Amino acid sequence: MDARFTAEQDEIRRTLRELLHKRCGSEELRAAVDTPAGHDPALWTALADRLGLPGLALPQAYGGVGCSATELALACEETGRVLAPSPLLATAVLTAPVLLALGTAAQRADLLPRLASGRLTAALAVPGTALTTALALTGGNGGDWAGGGRVGGVQARRTEDGWRLYGQAGQVLDGHGAGLLLVAAHTGGFARSRVLLFLVPGGAAGLVRTRQTALDATRPQGRVQLRDVKAELLGEEGADVLPALARTGDTAAAVLAAEAVGAADRVLERTVEYAGQREQFGRPIGSFQAVQHRLADVYVRLQAARSAAYYAAWATAHTEERVGGLALAQALEALRTAAAEAIQVHGGIGFTWEHDAHLYLKRAAGDELLFGPAHRLRAYAADAAHLFGAGGEAV
Repeated sequence: MDARFTAEQDEIRRTLRELLHKRCGSEELRAAVDTPAGHDPALWTALADRLGLPGLALPQAYGGVGCSATELALACEETGRVLAPSPLLATAVLTAPVLLALGTAAQRADLLPRLASGRLTAALAVPGTALTTALALTGGNGGDWAGGGRVGGVQARRTEDGWRLYGQAGQVLDGHGAGLLLVAAHTGGFARSRVLLFLVPGGAAGLVRTRQTALDATRPQGRVQLRDVKAELLGEEGADVLPALARTGDTAAAVLAAEAVGAADRVLERTVEYAGQREQFGRPIGSFQAVQHRLADVYVRLQAARSAAYYAAWATAHTEERVGGLALAQALEALRTAAAEAIQVHGGIGFTWEHDAHLYLKRAAGDELLFGPAHRLRAYAADAAHLFGAGGEAV
């Protein structure tokens, strides 16, 4: 295994960092999250047209760049550094891989080129707080998480003119503004209970969407209500959607780990810089050994998380291992530690709305709520690997 980056990978990172430095500073970030969409459409267009970011990991046959999840993870590491709000995660990481894996030839030919070009954005709508369950990150996804029984979640029923959906999904990333919704729904009643995925256009009759107030404003979320909405089944009716969701979950976890590493790296950089400027007792606080030790601990955590994230991204394309959840757990902890130390070192100003430190802390906490927490990610990975016996002892 050659761990060095290729010239193409280095170019992706360099070009993206330059673009985001110019177009996604602190002021631009704050202005973008306050818009109804929750992101800057002009920045999204630039990311799509100049860098092909939405289609980075899609095949060239569908208008994509044809790269792997490794390149997508490296790109998200750069977007994570500036906490760039965009539909990239919902569209390219969570939705497009499922469409590619399960869609019919006609569905792929119609939707994937538009997703790759950035003209169409998409969101994966999962009921309640079951996103990590659906993606098989914190537990098996074989249960009734989409809405078991006859009530709750999202239900699907077949009619003479096709499928109809009714129910609600909250905390849907970019669910309030995505042009296409990929909705997980329960069907079959008690006897033949199963989960299917459905395509719902953003302007469908009976679809009501509302942007939610989220802890992390850089990850806009929406509540999706389906009131007898006509929907198109994704793929063939007999297809098993659960393995495809699990594979997508592992890749998404690796990409999210890289994104968290990027955020932790940037907040540590800013903290070290400030520690060299802020003076106490007539000298910079960065010269005190206690501060140095704390920041050194953050650096060690960051480098370990970066190595885990890079390996997890590489493993999605080259091995059968599913280590994305473990990498994500380590990256989330590194980001939380880096953000907490940033606020501590910055002192009183670190708690204020005017400073960006709180944005990184909210990203860390918000991602743990959406995709974790870290101890559950590790616990499920241990169970899947049969690491512990029935008595809780190592085997």
